[in-house]
Amino acid sequence: MTDTPAVSQPMILLVVGGDPSAAARVPAALPAGSVVVAADSGLDRLPGGLHADHVVGDLDSVSPGALDAARAAGVAVHRYPADKDATDIELALDLVVDRVAPETGISSLLVVGAGAGRLDHLLADLLVLTSPLLADLEVTARLGPATVTVVRPGRTRFLAGRPGEQVSLLPVHGPAEGVATEGLRWALVDAHLAPGTTRGMSNEFASDQASVRIGAGVVAAVQPGTTAAPIDPRTTVYDPTPRPPGDAPS
Repeated sequence: MTDTPAVSQPMILLVVGGDPSAAARVPAALPAGSVVVAADSGLDRLPGGLHADHVVGDLDSVSPGALDAARAAGVAVHRYPADKDATDIELALDLVVDRVAPETGISSLLVVGAGAGRLDHLLADLLVLTSPLLADLEVTARLGPATVTVVRPGRTRFLAGRPGEQVSLLPVHGPAEGVATEGLRWALVDAHLAPGTTRGMSNEFASDQASVRIGAGVVAAVQPGTTAAPIDPRTTVYDPTPRPPGDAPS
């Protein structure tokens, strides 16, 4: 499955492998100047119009034919032993941060994968995508039908959707402060989202675009690709500014 990004600026595209029977929304084309990194069998997911610049991993699952063709085309191959201390996606992200982004000046990263397979791998991928490692990059991930937009302080992120489409705002690695949204059914205003709670779950798009910004922390805005069923209006007052227990807004 392919999809074309709506942006015109160069990006770094990282395509990861995983379950070969699961579809991944790989762009059919990229803006000029973009760089393509394949993590192991992510190389096999590239459509005919895209060519890898780097291949990274222990290369235990990529097809030999695709790997041979990449080598013949001069693609940089970064091979690691199978007995390694990080997953292929983290090794690829290290390459992005240490080499690709500094050499190109590109700050937009799109990660595409199947979003299926082992739960521990999916959780680890989400944690590394929201980690301080990628703090200088604007990160978006398409994992199967889901889209994850990483929101960091000082950078408003815009989300594309449709009315009624669900989106959950998950604080990662600690609390998120000063969370503010526009274009969602249940607005947040200078909100505190505590890790380990579901306060930001199952919000909905009110139109075809929404925005999220935060003052501190990290938020993963997850669009699972689902539409909410109609629900009766609440009978209690909605609080758009949740605060930590015992804390009052100044």
